[in-house]
Amino acid sequence: MRHFIVLFRHELRMLLITPATYVAAVMFFILMGFLYWAILRAMVEKPEDVLPSVQFFSIFWIPVFFVVPLLTMRSIAGERANGTLDTLLTTPASRFSIVASKFGAAYLFYLMLWLATLWFPFITDKLFPHAMPDGSLLNPATHWGGFLFVAASGMLFISVGIFSSSLTRSQLVAGMITFTALFLIVVGGQQLGGLARLEGEWAQWLHGAASYLQLFQHLDDFARGVIDSRPFVYYLSTALLLLGLSSLILEAKA
Repeated sequence: MRHFIVLFRHELRMLLITPATYVAAVMFFILMGFLYWAILRAMVEKPEDVLPSVQFFSIFWIPVFFVVPLLTMRSIAGERANGTLDTLLTTPASRFSIVASKFGAAYLFYLMLWLATLWFPFITDKLFPHAMPDGSLLNPATHWGGFLFVAASGMLFISVGIFSSSLTRSQLVAGMITFTALFLIVVGGQQLGGLARLEGEWAQWLHGAASYLQLFQHLDDFARGVIDSRPFVYYLSTALLLLGLSSLILEAKA
């Protein structure tokens, strides 16, 4: 645990001095701020039953595709390319502690970015108090439900980035692998949902598997306040599996 804490603090400090981190943060806030404004503007022109916070979190996949690769692509690949990974592997810290520290720093920064977006409705309500007098703009259930989904699914996304970075010494290749894997996870779940509507012997089993893997279904449940333990098991177990595989790759390439 002591080695993990030391490595975690080091990785967090390295994230805070890396230009790619600030590029990701600036792009994230510009994009999410614009999208939140676009959602509110669309609701003013044509009122909808869906709360703006629910619509806002439903576009979680847009920043995921570029923020996660930027946060994780240098975690292992960059150190391997610079030759510092060999030095790190000679320390008493275990391989899993090294991988977990890189995951923890990137995951914490990822959560901080999303946590900052919770101020969007408060700022809007402060500047335009008569926009939604019914108070639905500040509905705490949908905000914290959406953030809880982001926190749970973020474990999977960041672990995918760490695993991709452990496969290569090129940060660009690691970023491309991460983007492709995230695309398959997000879009692939939706395609499984379409296959589940087919009739046949495997239809029932496929329907259950598709429901278990569909991120958007999980988001809908969280936004409605339906907190199920199965998504947590899915995200946490998959994240631990990928981190374990990353540590094994480090051991093999040491």
